[in-house]
Amino acid sequence: MSERVPTFTADQVRGAERPLLDIGVPLMRRAAAALADVVRAELATPETVVTLTGVLEAVIPESPVELRPRVLVLAGSGDNGGDALYAAVRLSRVADVDILLVSERFHEAALAAAVAAGVRRVDLPEVDDDLRHYALVVDGILGIGASTDSALRGRARGVVTAIRDDMHRGGRMPRVIAVDIPSGLHPDTGAADDAVLAASVTVTFGAVKAGLVTGRGPELAGDVVLVDIGLGPALESVEPAGEASVSRIVTAPTD
Repeated sequence: MSERVPTFTADQVRGAERPLLDIGVPLMRRAAAALADVVRAELATPETVVTLTGVLEAVIPESPVELRPRVLVLAGSGDNGGDALYAAVRLSRVADVDILLVSERFHEAALAAAVAAGVRRVDLPEVDDDLRHYALVVDGILGIGASTDSALRGRARGVVTAIRDDMHRGGRMPRVIAVDIPSGLHPDTGAADDAVLAASVTVTFGAVKAGLVTGRGPELAGDVVLVDIGLGPALESVEPAGEASVSRIVTAPTD
């Protein structure tokens, strides 16, 4: 059952985050923990189980061995990339996780933690050859920090275009989970070009971004899960940009 919630602009959300970050509240860790919980739940949905069953049958027909699901994490240079990398640490307990970095810059501490947890780094040629064997793709490339120009560029654009083209060719393909907002979607206006991975689920943090429900947002965001990371008090005095329906609201762990 859906719930109605207010939407906010990227600037409003950043303004609500700032006081918490200034006093050391670990918003990234909270977001990553909640993201990992949602992804784990998605791995158990009927749609993903059907995909995973087909993958296992293709890899080892009639095998009695139960293989773990495979998850591909696309990580960018900003906070979204950090969220995705820290989530990969937690996901490594239940899945085989691969990371594809789409930038020369990345959250170094988060990547180190992921590698230490057994997460594997891959490059685009490996993903092109193996995409259908992933149960899920986690899109952590770009978030609300790109509110001036949200279009993907360079390596990130090349990676998304290649994966999108693979998906458009049909066959068994993974579902996509967007981190905060589908990368390449403008967080305020919902504008986007063709270099965007349409998500089955968007896990958005703190507040629903206006762009998820305007422009191309509804087409690209899929079901929206709102994660409460503690921004409510700061947003109470802010005039919302609008209103949206979310599939559910979850509270981020605080440990």
